[in-house]
Amino acid sequence: MKRAILYIRVSTDEQADKGYSQRDQDERLRRYCNNQNIQIDKVIFEDHSAKSFKRPEWERLLEGVKKRTARPDYILFTKWDRFSRNAGDAYQMINLLNSLGIEPQAVEQPLDLSVPENKMMLAIYLAAPEVENDRRALNTFYGMRRAKKEGRVLGMAPFGYINRTTENGKKYIAIKQPEASNIQWAFKEMAKGILAVDQVRQAINKRGKQISKSAFHVSLRNAVYCGKVFIQKHKDEEAHFVEGQHEPLISEALFYKVQNIIDGNIRQKRPQTKISSDDNLPLRGFLICPECGRNLTGSASKGSKGGYYYYYHCIPKCGFRKSAVKANQIFQDNLEKYEFPIVIQEILHEVMMINYKSFGSVFDNRRGAIALEIDRFNAKLSKARDLLFDEKLDADDYREIKEECKKNIEALEEELSALMSEQKNLNIKRNLESALNVLSKLSNVYKEGDIETKRQIIGSIYPEKLLFDGSTYRTPRVNVVAQSILLINKALLDKKNRTNKSLSYLSGLVAGTGLEPVSAAADMSPPVFALK
Repeated sequence: MKRAILYIRVSTDEQADKGYSQRDQDERLRRYCNNQNIQIDKVIFEDHSAKSFKRPEWERLLEGVKKRTARPDYILFTKWDRFSRNAGDAYQMINLLNSLGIEPQAVEQPLDLSVPENKMMLAIYLAAPEVENDRRALNTFYGMRRAKKEGRVLGMAPFGYINRTTENGKKYIAIKQPEASNIQWAFKEMAKGILAVDQVRQAINKRGKQISKSAFHVSLRNAVYCGKVFIQKHKDEEAHFVEGQHEPLISEALFYKVQNIIDGNIRQKRPQTKISSDDNLPLRGFLICPECGRNLTGSASKGSKGGYYYYYHCIPKCGFRKSAVKANQIFQDNLEKYEFPIVIQEILHEVMMINYKSFGSVFDNRRGAIALEIDRFNAKLSKARDLLFDEKLDADDYREIKEECKKNIEALEEELSALMSEQKNLNIKRNLESALNVLSKLSNVYKEGDIETKRQIIGSIYPEKLLFDGSTYRTPRVNVVAQSILLINKALLDKKNRTNKSLSYLSGLVAGTGLEPVSAAADMSPPVFALK
């Protein structure tokens, strides 16, 4: 007696009213086997598309018959479109099954494939469903494209919207709160150019519904939020935007400003990322190991008698470890060499103000240059207008010149406004006095400051990592201001000849006896220092 495996397949878009239900196919196949005296070996139920043979149940079926020695004679199905909807794949699978001694057969469209002419009928049976699939897919594509051109948003509503259906069955998207308010806030924060994309996303997650990194990045690029619908390029039709039928959440100007920030076309004013650190470990993140060159970290160890002891250390494999208390004290004492004498603070202030005034003329020069550029574009626009009135210039050319001039004038006016605002807000005298006051007592400011202040001082003096060997610090580079102060102090200390620290920065030199008589009345004029 012949044996057969019954293969029953439906896909999610095929229903019983089309004659594709599993029960219906099962009944037909069993009736056929009963009439033909064929033994049913196994029944396979598949719920997958026939566009390819990458179907879970079919792959298990094929793997099983390959391993068996007693293979079935037939694999039976109702019609050839239950077997495949792809002619090329179907021919390959038929050849594979034939090589295994198995004959695939459609009970309602029987074909003797040993007769060459029957292969033409097989091609028709296989190609017809494939053509139907392609036509259905093409109709769906053009229908969706037409809907998009009419301004409708298809598919799942983006974050901040929700899918709705009108009474007549037409689908649309509506604003959903609080997600809509969150996405509006996100665009406004991004437009400020301060926070990074993921920082804004994390802030949104704290405000309400969670959103993943990828979904948030897609949202920031989605023109739906400014009332636009994107139409992709197709054949000769270029990609473009159309006005959407939905209510926008943000303006176009805000949307495109955020796009420029994400693309890097607008410079962002992001603060430097701060490394969190324990108050007892201000140098964590600034030190490198003298043994292996790795970054040192810091941690606390609990003592046997209670209390905690802090250390800067490398990885266990290296083993470098030094007391944080000692390292912090050495660093603090080392800061004294970058403090300039209080007596020269006024001199430094005057020198720097003179330099600033010469530099300040740059602002005035740039303002003047911008004003001249604006006048030049206005004159060009006025001349083009006169030529248009005299019919010596085409309307399209005038419109192009007008747009160009307007764009350049707006950019120049924006630069001028930013320049004036920057100069207005820059209180150089007050900032300079504050900076010099800090530099004159740097070690004390460091000692009394909080962890954030300490780390700012460390980072401003040493732009590169410090190498700490347990007793001294070394670094390849020091801030240029700190280096200059160090040179000034060294020059002053080389000239001192007194031991009293309070007078060590005042000149103790007297004139030689060969130059002028030495008198008891000392010259009390203030000392003068050459700043190099």
